[in-house]
Amino acid sequence: MTSLLLTGIGSLVTNDPSRGGLLGEVHDAAVVIEGSRFAWVGARRDAPAADSSLDLGGSAVIPGFVDSHSHLVFAGDRAEEFAARMTGEPYSAGGIRTTVAATRSATDDQLTANVARLVTEMRRQGTTTVEIKSGYGLTATDESRALAIARNFTDETTYLGAHVVPAEFADDPGAYVSLVTGAMLEAAAPHAKWIDVFVERGAFDGDQARAILEAGAAKGLGLRVHANQLGEGPGVQLACELGAAAADHCTHLTDADVDALASSGVVAGLLPAVEFSTRSPYPDARKLLNAGVTVALATDCNPGSCYSSSMPLCIALAVREMHMSPAEALWSATAGGAASLRRNDIGHITPGAQADLAVLNAPSYLHLAYRPGVPLVAQTLSGGRLL
Repeated sequence: MTSLLLTGIGSLVTNDPSRGGLLGEVHDAAVVIEGSRFAWVGARRDAPAADSSLDLGGSAVIPGFVDSHSHLVFAGDRAEEFAARMTGEPYSAGGIRTTVAATRSATDDQLTANVARLVTEMRRQGTTTVEIKSGYGLTATDESRALAIARNFTDETTYLGAHVVPAEFADDPGAYVSLVTGAMLEAAAPHAKWIDVFVERGAFDGDQARAILEAGAAKGLGLRVHANQLGEGPGVQLACELGAAAADHCTHLTDADVDALASSGVVAGLLPAVEFSTRSPYPDARKLLNAGVTVALATDCNPGSCYSSSMPLCIALAVREMHMSPAEALWSATAGGAASLRRNDIGHITPGAQADLAVLNAPSYLHLAYRPGVPLVAQTLSGGRLL
């Protein structure tokens, strides 16, 4: 196993609380990587010898972004739908069916190429771990193949057969729930780590969502929930009751919802690029943080409500529109995302962790929000490999 010494790090964000502050920042730092893991982290003057070294010339280094919510297995786009929203048409979940039709018609090679393109975009912007959902097939065969394709790019795959009720079941949604919890689940489970459900008007109600999540749990899948995006509803409370890892969106919360998130430890996944892309109200991140809720930031990259793969954009929006500090936003985009996926080996730069990091063409992580829209990620390392 060879070792690599990274020196010339002007500012290193470790997310190690033992180093002080939320981000455990170290100045004039160095890092040693052995194989796919961090072996040593500290001040440059104390750095041990290594087989090779690389001087980063004063750049800031941060943990690789952990994007804990995305929908990358799809075909086509919905640019015209976006244009309509920008001229005043409100967002609804109905456009999902447009993508379902295109995805069902696409070949495996076409879907794989599209995922590869988007994952490459993410990596260029510093993302080293991405969760990928199904949800645009909505048949047993198409959901299974979507997850099999996603598994080529990540271990964090999520079965979202309960995205919307497809057109062929419009008159009998109960039969579709039976399919989602039966034959479709059997086909999808071997390729999935998680199960998710869109609990919302026009999608699935609380009783349907409970049945779907409990069926997934019985198959050994972890639980995730699309909750309270378009209005108040039962999604957050259900996620907390069932011990889900994350309740994502969390745009419309009652005080009881916030209390439930804080007491249960369920991570609140906030997806500010969705609100940007749909001209919707932003979640109240400040209220969640003040209540002690763990917050994750993610892109929700998808062809309808948010066609962005940029975690730096999400950080900038969280700071500008959701009143998070730059430090809180960066933590939520790294360690928060890791908590959402229940991973303790990513989201931080500490000995033993997976060697995932991003080198910024900037002296400080503050530039991620200070210079929105600028491609600041100069290099991305995942598992010790340059991407």
